[in-house]
Amino acid sequence: MLRTKALDSHSARRSFDRHLASLELLSTDITRLAAYGIFASLAIIYFWFGGMKFTAYEAAGLVPLVENSPLVSWMYDILSVRGFSTFLGFVELTIGLLIAGRLFSPVLSAIGGFLSAGLFTTTLSFMISTPGVIAPSLGFPAISVAPGQFLLKDIGLLAGSVFILGHSLSAMALKRAARSVR
Repeated sequence: MLRTKALDSHSARRSFDRHLASLELLSTDITRLAAYGIFASLAIIYFWFGGMKFTAYEAAGLVPLVENSPLVSWMYDILSVRGFSTFLGFVELTIGLLIAGRLFSPVLSAIGGFLSAGLFTTTLSFMISTPGVIAPSLGFPAISVAPGQFLLKDIGLLAGSVFILGHSLSAMALKRAARSVR
């Protein structure tokens, strides 16, 4: 009887170990898929938002954000509203291309991730400088739908940008280590 319990215990342990190994493989696959998803989704967002910057509609929508920002309001001194929006469109399309460039080189996506993090840090600063972000009638911490909640999503996009930067730098380091082994 004692021997049967030991065999049952050993069998249960092996079964548990097999399930754990399967979960580890699944976890690795999900993590890899999520990384591809972050790269693809951020590139798509940049292509879409960047393309919209070439429209009068988008240019007008940027005015309250840009004109109240101590970081970028000076751009309206050198460029018109449409000129700034067009410039920003080119910047965003370039960042999208750099992030998508991960298919060719982690150096490209590292540059894209770095620039993206800078852009989203800047847009998050608009939460402080743009009138109408806080909904005073509802009390703190209530924020308006626009521009408040519109800007708040940039926290997640900033995190995705930092992930892309870190992931790309890791890939660069692995590539370099593999070359040095040869």
